[in-house]
Amino acid sequence: MIEDNKKKPNPIDIHVGSRVRLRRNMLGMSQEKLGENLGITFQQIQKYEKGTNRVGASRLQAIASILGVPVAFFFEDAPGQEASGNRGFAEDSSMAFAVEFCGSPEGLQLNRAFVKITDMKVRRKIIELVKSLSSDDPD
Repeated sequence: MIEDNKKKPNPIDIHVGSRVRLRRNMLGMSQEKLGENLGITFQQIQKYEKGTNRVGASRLQAIASILGVPVAFFFEDAPGQEASGNRGFAEDSSMAFAVEFCGSPEGLQLNRAFVKITDMKVRRKIIELVKSLSSDDPD
């Protein structure tokens, strides 16, 4: 039973790794570039991002500095944190979905293109168009 736990990544390590990947992708940074900045290989970055290898405290601080976020960013919405009570008005499931979508290739492409649109009327029209095309009820 103990050997099974060694082979399976810890859910927190997986979450932290996914947040590293999310932020790295948001910045358009490659695994290789992040690895160069840290003095490690891109394969090690892959292992961190999959949760296969645990990120040590000093390495996590360095990653946070390079990616321009506080260390706490990597633990936002982590498993087991739902009962913390200090989340304010955060929406649990929809927020997790939004973070997951923004980390996907399509979400990143959509967000990068959308923020380049400076005309607020055009932005509103795009939102209306996407809502009309979606199968969900509009908000």
